[in-house]
Amino acid sequence: MRYIKYFSVALGVAVAVSCTKLEEEQRDSVNFQQASATGLLQGAYNSLGGLQTQDVVWALEEHSSDEALGPTRGPDWDDNGVWRVIHNHQWDADHSVVRNTFNSLLTAQFSATAVLEQNPTPSEAAQARFIRALSVFLVLDLYDQVPYREDLKDLKAVPVTLKGAAACDKVISELEAILTTLPDLTTSTNTFVATKDAARALLMKAYLNRGVYANRLTPTFAAADMDKVIAYADAIKASPRGYALADNFYTNFAPNNNTASKELIFSLENTVGVRGGNNRFQWFCTLHYNQKPSGWNGFTTLADFYDKFETNDTRRSGTFTGVTDKTGLRVGMLVGQQLNEKGEELNDRKGNKLAFTRQVALKETGNNLEITGIRVVKYPPDFAQGIDGNAENEYVIFRYADVLLMKAEALWRKNKSDANALTLLNELRAKRGASALTAIGDLTILDERGRELYWEGWRRNDQVRFGTFLNALTAGAGTTSTRPTKSGNERLIFPIPNQQLAVNPNLTQNPGY
Repeated sequence: MRYIKYFSVALGVAVAVSCTKLEEEQRDSVNFQQASATGLLQGAYNSLGGLQTQDVVWALEEHSSDEALGPTRGPDWDDNGVWRVIHNHQWDADHSVVRNTFNSLLTAQFSATAVLEQNPTPSEAAQARFIRALSVFLVLDLYDQVPYREDLKDLKAVPVTLKGAAACDKVISELEAILTTLPDLTTSTNTFVATKDAARALLMKAYLNRGVYANRLTPTFAAADMDKVIAYADAIKASPRGYALADNFYTNFAPNNNTASKELIFSLENTVGVRGGNNRFQWFCTLHYNQKPSGWNGFTTLADFYDKFETNDTRRSGTFTGVTDKTGLRVGMLVGQQLNEKGEELNDRKGNKLAFTRQVALKETGNNLEITGIRVVKYPPDFAQGIDGNAENEYVIFRYADVLLMKAEALWRKNKSDANALTLLNELRAKRGASALTAIGDLTILDERGRELYWEGWRRNDQVRFGTFLNALTAGAGTTSTRPTKSGNERLIFPIPNQQLAVNPNLTQNPGY
């Protein structure tokens, strides 16, 4: 087997090893003589950075769904059609994002396992096993097959392959084994440390989707699994962290969200000079060049998705102190004429009014190609670090609102007349300025999850579970289709990259690819 690449992390103290990057040389062991468990753990956390970039995990989870697309704008944003292919469900086993996501997630798994080779403290070992479980869960969710190593003692041995419900059971057993050893999340604990509540939130995801991984086309939801979801939600609610829904929705994503938000459960750290990723893509990839901050004028949401929000729902659009007052930029979803901090109308580079339209096509042409599509700015830009500097907004993985929504779903799946599910949804909606629901239908919870969690990397997962992922799509009323026909059932999972099939005989290509 040939898949080892060394790279330094944590100021040169640690060495992490990728089990997915092909190399010419063959090794049967890993040398950690200069590494410490503490340094390797820092490297393992760093290895999750692919979750907060626009072109790895987030791209597969969001561009394939009904809430994001990346239109080609004349010569801009074509990127060999990678975004159109994902949105139209036309990817193959050589697609760069499909390949890079697989590699990135397995690098995180390998980096976490490396920690366990260096006599870590019980807490360090538990944190590493959480990172590994998160990686396994995401590979399972996307590809249904997970190359897995319990240790790194013999790298010539081919990794075993975990599949479907068995892989989900592995995630569950790992998390439940470390639950009591992980630290508590308290008011003084950073949310970018793996804690008991982070494990509970991931366990909720695993139990909620357990039946999906057994049969993605026609999943069933065992009452015992739903009971586990509810029990872990109740344990999170009772946590010493003291969770509460944020008064301002966008506080959850602001530069100081680690301390200001009482919703965050687990996040990826972005601290200048310490640890960080590309979380600023959240506004760079959507905003126009002439806005502040200047963006890349790329991704949009779809009008059909935008129309799921009520006018007064603060999650759709709002202002944020330190952003709107300084630049005129609103947060949430941006449609219509854009203004600067003086209230003056902005123009695009062609002299058109910078008024974002509901209409958008996957291939844009014409004089207005810079202004088509509704833009999303869920993370308020971090102006304290400079417009082009790194951002200190922690990237949110799990938060309390999602816990409430998962509990509501579990209650509903057990008993569709359970009034407590509706109560939880309305508790959340009241905080967000939306009107109360009177009943729950088949897609009520899915729609509410979309309104609450849009662009947070969970939409594809939710759509698969609710059976809407393969549906045809339009950009909005009166527009041309973006995905005109229903996708084939094989699109419920991504193909195993051909690069991986060439080196791992324990992997087989997924059906339909």
